[in-house]
Amino acid sequence: MSGLEVRLFGRFTVRCGDQVVSGLRPRKVQELFAYLLLHRDRPQHREILADLLWKDSPSARSRKCLRQALWRLQAALRGNRGSDGGCVLLVEPDWVQISPGADLWLDVSEFEEALGLVHGVPGHQLGASQVQTLDDAVHLYQGDLLEGWYQDWCVYERERLQQMYLAMLDKLTEYCEAQQQYETGLVYGTRILRHEPARERTHRRLMRLHCLSGDRTAALRQYERCVVALEEELGVRPAGRTTVLYEQIRSDQLEGSHPK
Repeated sequence: MSGLEVRLFGRFTVRCGDQVVSGLRPRKVQELFAYLLLHRDRPQHREILADLLWKDSPSARSRKCLRQALWRLQAALRGNRGSDGGCVLLVEPDWVQISPGADLWLDVSEFEEALGLVHGVPGHQLGASQVQTLDDAVHLYQGDLLEGWYQDWCVYERERLQQMYLAMLDKLTEYCEAQQQYETGLVYGTRILRHEPARERTHRRLMRLHCLSGDRTAALRQYERCVVALEEELGVRPAGRTTVLYEQIRSDQLEGSHPK
């Protein structure tokens, strides 16, 4: 890869080839670059950037800080062979943005594009190539967005991308159940519960997957975990359909199941 490789899932990382890009150590430079990347589809007004990233500073001071951060960012990008800062950033008197033609690979961009390709397609209707695309995308999710950053704009984007991640896993879990790939479906479903332990519909799907794979005991224990999670997280009991599914499994009446 001759251009930049930027990863925002998990730890902020920028590489050019096999080298970590130097000069991006100041945290505000990282924040500026990350914000521009996350909003790469449109130019950002300098005043808004300054107020957002230096909100506790007076207006004149925040604008000066932005100019300095932009200079550091451009210098860092230009200083790495194979990347030209002027080609990555478009800097105008009032506006700044990531160049649409930048030689840049971004994990978030690949991730968002993958979900866009299957938008509106139910999991059980996915084709093999779509499943591979989603599987590749969930592997890009090496942790929540910019772990350790707690700015309001970052938290908002983190939650948005996490919901996209869960939507991908939902589709893959549904696909696996339809294709009788029960063990793989259990892996995807378990990942969902790591992020949302009280996601009741996922508990139901895991109950079915366990039972359909022949492990009724695991299915019943999944229900118990669901009861505990709902009580601890939300202070509620399982919905009626969850209880009905539990009774079907307990009485060995789940349609399509083949207990061993």
